Amino acid sequence: MTTPRNTAAAAATGGRNRIRPQSPPLAEPSAWRELALTVNGESVAVRAESRLLLSDLLRDRLGLTGTHTGCEHGVCGACTVLLDGEPVRSCLTLAAQCQDAEVRTVEGLAPDGKELGPVQRAFHEQHGLQCGYCTPGLLMTCTALAERAERPDEAAVADALSGHLCRCTGYRGIRAAARQALDEVHGAPAGHEEAER
Repeated sequence: MTTPRNTAAAAATGGRNRIRPQSPPLAEPSAWRELALTVNGESVAVRAESRLLLSDLLRDRLGLTGTHTGCEHGVCGACTVLLDGEPVRSCLTLAAQCQDAEVRTVEGLAPDGKELGPVQRAFHEQHGLQCGYCTPGLLMTCTALAERAERPDEAAVADALSGHLCRCTGYRGIRAAARQALDEVHGAPAGHEEAER
């Protein structure tokens, strides 16, 4: 489907949008919605049922399988994406709620696939990856923390990370990665080095 917004985006990229929505046949045509949103910086226009979850739109229609679904009840945090800059559980968010919104997924953190962002690099260096299933959600939550105007304190970081379940139970590396990314983006807080010893 072509919209003015989609056409402008296509013109800006020379007509080479990478995200090509798949629209399966739907049983209830009256419940279809035409959605326009931005995903990882690209304008996307897609037809979807009113009840379609954002996680299903991203994974099944747009092919962005980096967003994992775990509990599908909003408990584990594996499906976390950024919606207009704020972390949300994509398994609890309707795609229809994302009309004219900006969605960022883990694929958008290193769009050219060549250079890792500060949060990804910190997870790699601090061994915060483990089996990797929960990692996309953690990366998105930590990215939201790093993009705040001011550095969040340790309590805010712990609170944000508490919404993620890591079945490998290796939270030390995850917290160290969050701290390293925040140090890189915002600078180390006063007394940080002494507290680490």
